[in-house]
Amino acid sequence: MTNLRRSFLKKLAGAGSALSLSPLVTYLHAEELSESLLELNRLSPEAAASDEDLWRSVQQAYTVSPNIINLNNGGVSPQPKIVQDAVDRYYHLSNEAPSYYMWRILDQGRESLRMKLADVAGCSSEEVAINRNATEALDTIIFGLDLKKGDEVVLSKYDYPNMINAYKQRAKRDGIKLNWITLDVGMEDEDEIVNRYLNAITPNTKLIHITQLVNWSGQVVLPQKICTEARKRGIKTVVDGAHAFAHVDSNVPELGCDYYGTSLHKWLCAPFGTGMIYVKKENIADLWPLIPDHEPERDDIRKFESLGTRSFAPEQAIGQAIDFHNAIGAERKRARLHYLKRYWVDKVKDHPHIRINTPLSAEFSGALCNVGIEGMDASDINNRLFKEYKIHATPVKWEALNGVRITPHVYTKLKDLDRLVTALLAFADESSKQTMR
Repeated sequence: MTNLRRSFLKKLAGAGSALSLSPLVTYLHAEELSESLLELNRLSPEAAASDEDLWRSVQQAYTVSPNIINLNNGGVSPQPKIVQDAVDRYYHLSNEAPSYYMWRILDQGRESLRMKLADVAGCSSEEVAINRNATEALDTIIFGLDLKKGDEVVLSKYDYPNMINAYKQRAKRDGIKLNWITLDVGMEDEDEIVNRYLNAITPNTKLIHITQLVNWSGQVVLPQKICTEARKRGIKTVVDGAHAFAHVDSNVPELGCDYYGTSLHKWLCAPFGTGMIYVKKENIADLWPLIPDHEPERDDIRKFESLGTRSFAPEQAIGQAIDFHNAIGAERKRARLHYLKRYWVDKVKDHPHIRINTPLSAEFSGALCNVGIEGMDASDINNRLFKEYKIHATPVKWEALNGVRITPHVYTKLKDLDRLVTALLAFADESSKQTMR
């Protein structure tokens, strides 16, 4: 077991990287964490999801506040300690001689990092560029495509605001037309979802924008059938995977899209301000970079990384986040996240005044869930959750939604979700009594 544990520690920290290994080995809970992760890897995703003793060690790998229950991991997630330590190390190294260590050492590490990230994404490293967030990645695509006046884009009213605003700006400046579809709350009929997109296509449609996991509601939209049909019609597809990557799915080529963008500081738990853009190899040459490259029409994915001077510390520490993610295992992580959602939802969903605005099946949802209470505004629920129970969530009032978004992560404790259940049931009972008056 000793040799197995030692081997696993090296795998978790990143094989061959002394910089990566040192802080993990000296970390107080490294031995316990490594044993727990080894045991998790022996279990099926379903069996691992509910083993609280094993997940307790994973929880201790984070430095989250003991005074606030953070259930808003959908916006940005905390990093495990090994990732925080890596950022610190790379940052201090950079300050020893910035132009030398940043450009000659850390910048050169991007190629091996690109390969690690491509392994998680299931694609070629020649199709992955590293940037700062999903907005930057998707704006590169939205503004880099040669769309002209009269060209049409199909998109959803539940897409992320930054993307909606980018398309609206292109419509205003370039005269493209936006064809909107909408989704019903809690949809679990794949064919119906697909038809919503396909029915909006016209002979002028050039692009379909798909949000794989809707940030407002937790609704998963399966892109495969949409992308397949679009390709048959000569229409390009872009997938917003900001909330899906390292959560419900990470294999980008299996989605069938031409372009993909995501943030890595959400479910991968990479440093703040890290993201990824995927461009199918055949499309690279025709996509203009958002920040001009010396050869903007070349077919090299690196043309999308001409960001100028920025901190290389967060970028390089993506590697430690990938190691941590892989040590848990993508399928076990997904199963755990869905388990956490069902744990609290199943305790409140039958209350007559509580509305679950998210699909409950594992196929159409993950950890992110929107819950509303009849007779209460989303902001009131959110404010009371924090004031009375010290639960940090986020209110959502968007289209047909009026509820609070709850997003646990792998470090979330069941007793914290029990407090959420207590709060929601108390609010719902109050609302019920007021309605009866």
